[in-house]
Amino acid sequence: MSELQRIAWVARAGLALMFFYHGLVPKILWLSPGEVEMIQSHGFADVQWVAWLSGVAEIVLAICLLSGRFKRASVMVSAVVLAGLLIDVALINPHFLVQAFNPVSLNGAGLALCAVVWLAERSTHLDQHRAG
Repeated sequence: MSELQRIAWVARAGLALMFFYHGLVPKILWLSPGEVEMIQSHGFADVQWVAWLSGVAEIVLAICLLSGRFKRASVMVSAVVLAGLLIDVALINPHFLVQAFNPVSLNGAGLALCAVVWLAERSTHLDQHRAG
């Protein structure tokens, strides 16, 4: 495994951990007040069901990031989700942007990890294509 492949793997693992944890802990195991507020602000009646569904979706994305089955797609989906949710919070619940461990720092770091994976795997793919 090349150094770029190891870098991509570490970044993928970091993204997967982020999505897995945030899907499982504050949405499925212990529904956090912040999650409840964000879901309610969009007008959903069944907060627990929406939280559970979004938690499962995050866990599935984490598995896809680690499985290698949907390598490029899982990183693209991750970036779109992170950017979309950051924009959503900024527009709908901007008071969350100034709290500790807020979407700016979390989603920003996640987007940086997406870029690391994308660039490292792109370079590895280009090197393999040139050598092949």
